[in-house]
Amino acid sequence: MAPIQVKHIDHITLVVKDVEASRKFYVGLLGMTEVPRPAFPFGGAWFQAGATLVHLIEEHPQSGPAGYPAEVLVRSSRNHHFAFEVADARAAAETLKSMGITLVDDAKLRPDGAIQMFLTDPDGHVIELCTSKP
Repeated sequence: MAPIQVKHIDHITLVVKDVEASRKFYVGLLGMTEVPRPAFPFGGAWFQAGATLVHLIEEHPQSGPAGYPAEVLVRSSRNHHFAFEVADARAAAETLKSMGITLVDDAKLRPDGAIQMFLTDPDGHVIELCTSKP
């Protein structure tokens, strides 16, 4: 047995340039719920996504840079990303396209039978929306 047993992902943290633009994306588009955030001395917001929290830190002089790592030149589904499960990834892709949102990768069948699609948030973080195989 390993000396440490991870239970689950508690939260992910993203550095963002504009908290309000990110709020519109994560709450307004993806339907997350904003939850109370401790009184840190820097801007940010916290969102609930099922059992996982998304912590946003507003870019400031002591933070890392907002967005996708500069050394990565290609935003693709085969690079840094995180995933959220949705009821129907194909329908999500169609909805996003109908809203004029450019996808990194359209809905496709994964070899294990799940459906996945990819988009970016306002800072260019690549996000997968997936649906488990039936």
